Amino acid sequence: MSGARHRLTGRLAVALPPDEAFPLFTARGERRWVPRWAPSFPAPVADDAEPGTVFQTLDHGRTTTWIVVDATPGRRIRYARVTPGVSAGTVSVVLDRAGDHSDVTVTYELTALSGDGAADLRRFADGYPAFLAAWQDAIAEALRAEAQGPSA
Repeated sequence: MSGARHRLTGRLAVALPPDEAFPLFTARGERRWVPRWAPSFPAPVADDAEPGTVFQTLDHGRTTTWIVVDATPGRRIRYARVTPGVSAGTVSVVLDRAGDHSDVTVTYELTALSGDGAADLRRFADGYPAFLAAWQDAIAEALRAEAQGPSA
């Protein structure tokens, strides 16, 4: 076994109050700001933030299975995620009010499942601050575009 385990925590700001920002961090809501984000649901779900909801994503030829572990709408959501042969763990998103904005804390707790997974996880850990900065920029750009409405 690889023995590699990482707990990565960082923060970003979202120009919406927590109740409005929360949907940006759900399976369907991430489509608003993540290019090529296309979650698939093996069973129909009305509320993609409901605990027990399962969805899958495909990235770089790898399927990751996600499960909503718990959620408090407008405040926090936590996922379990497994990419077979690569890594497994949890992702939590906590939103705190900061005036009319949200301070968002994102924590990945991942364990590598192989030597290759350990190398991938090391690269992810090394780039984590830039990863979250890219989230913040992508969300801000999506919100600006939505505020401007459809172009003529």
